[in-house]
Amino acid sequence: MFTGIVSDVGEVIDVEEKAEELRRLTIACGYDSETIEIGASIACSGICLTAVARGKTGNRGWFAADAAAETLRLTTAADWRRGTRLNLERSLRVGDELGGHLVSGHVDGIAELVARDDFADMAALSLRAPSALARFIAPKGSVALDGVSLTVNKVEGGTFSVLIIPHTLAVTTLGALEVGARLNLEVDQMARYAARLLEGSE
Repeated sequence: MFTGIVSDVGEVIDVEEKAEELRRLTIACGYDSETIEIGASIACSGICLTAVARGKTGNRGWFAADAAAETLRLTTAADWRRGTRLNLERSLRVGDELGGHLVSGHVDGIAELVARDDFADMAALSLRAPSALARFIAPKGSVALDGVSLTVNKVEGGTFSVLIIPHTLAVTTLGALEVGARLNLEVDQMARYAARLLEGSE
């Protein structure tokens, strides 16, 4: 489990095709590589990936993770290349502060940035959600976009908007987004469970 509070921005430094539907990604990060356990879960732009190798090059650590067919099909991982910057978050430990909202790292789909308005060091982003996910997004509810916990401001049909504060623009990849960008979207787990309960009652 994660919180959607990004703790580092990593960079893809190698992409290796391991099999027809298996890709190994090596990601440089600011974490001390000695503290990354093999088998540990790390959210990479919202995708829960398992560390399968670790090391250090110069003064920067790195870890490797495998992305299989389902991940490549449902997320933006298929688009990652050398130089792609990723929001990183290590998994929750007992006693950690829950600063955002509960995020599983299981991406539901891909949202598209359709408009961006910048003002006073902040940015308002409007995104189009996949039609099957739109019903789970509500004003004042939570979403995770590329692993960042955000509050929904407005919903109009299949589009929704979020406001990005200066700190988030500075410490995540969201500050560099341009219209047309594709982001990993995870809807609020509570909204998903509530919808399921309603379906059962009907």
